[in-house]
Amino acid sequence: MKILILNGPNLNLLGKREPSIYGNETFNDFFEALKKKYADVELHYFQSNIEGELIDKLHEVGFTFEGIIFNAGAYTHTSVAIGDAIKGIETQVIEVHISNVYAREKFRHVSYIAPNAKGVIAGFGLQSYELALQSFL
Repeated sequence: MKILILNGPNLNLLGKREPSIYGNETFNDFFEALKKKYADVELHYFQSNIEGELIDKLHEVGFTFEGIIFNAGAYTHTSVAIGDAIKGIETQVIEVHISNVYAREKFRHVSYIAPNAKGVIAGFGLQSYELALQSFL
């Protein structure tokens, strides 16, 4: 089973950025531990701060992978284009968020991804990614 974890803007700063919200662990450290724990799954990872690169990656894997776990960061709340890209591919996408976006600013309550996603997981820290992975398994 091939699963892509796709991270959007500012998620390259995990471990440094607002640790009270996002924690102290880097995503690379978390991803390495996840790969060891789920050695039978072919896990891939891609992060970009650029909207078009995220869309290109969705197009690239969206017809061949079994699942995409996607934290689009702030693009979740602003990008019609990313929502359209998800609607246009065959691979199911699970939207994830580290923080509980519904307990934060009102603009974060809107998602252009959710209407086209298999589901949404938010508020469980980095564990949100593992919960999404388990739902594909």
